[in-house]
Amino acid sequence: MRYALYFTPPKDDPLTGAASIWLGRDAFTGEAYPAPEEDGMPAAEQFELTADPRRYGFHATIKAPFALASSVTERDLIAVVEDFAGRTPAFDVPELVLGQIGRFFALVPGFMHAPLQDFAASVVKSFEPFRAALSEADVTRRKPEQLTESQRSNLMRWGYPYVMGDFGFHMTLTGQVPEERSALMKSILEKRFADFIGRPLSISGLAVFIEEERGALFKIHSWLPLAGAKR
Repeated sequence: MRYALYFTPPKDDPLTGAASIWLGRDAFTGEAYPAPEEDGMPAAEQFELTADPRRYGFHATIKAPFALASSVTERDLIAVVEDFAGRTPAFDVPELVLGQIGRFFALVPGFMHAPLQDFAASVVKSFEPFRAALSEADVTRRKPEQLTESQRSNLMRWGYPYVMGDFGFHMTLTGQVPEERSALMKSILEKRFADFIGRPLSISGLAVFIEEERGALFKIHSWLPLAGAKR
């Protein structure tokens, strides 16, 4: 069993619905959806290109998947997440845009937003006592030889390379898109997520995702509202 602390909008949020239909799975309910039909992109191709984010569910990684330390239990973790959420104010990211990171597409902030960076760092630090140490195999899977010095340091200190100064908030919408299909995919996503692009994103909660065994689908165990968030 692994746990992860992710941001995702509430269950009934329109963005959750749009992203779940696009990815083909709702991480709240487990409901699956057929690949949407798109001009120029067969459903089978779209389904293949969303396979990786579909397994994880629609989210932005805040604290990456981890096994629990032997000294704590799931009940301990959930209790502290509830306390953390109740003490941490909700806030808005001023603008959400469609971004391309390497060969995959994601919804990202329009610009660096300090409250978001601070929130992510606080989650990583606050829940570090719950994380079991990485195994050698875990470290090897991260290909440390391909990471920057700060990313390698993050991996060894926090269990994940892309935290603190290397953190970049992103809500993944595709896997690796071939270069020759990139322009079409961008056009499709701009239309699909037109209601959300260029608008604020409310960081209103923190979700506990679980992976029951390595390689299984991630699903939402709990979604906890941040202080002051609309319920």
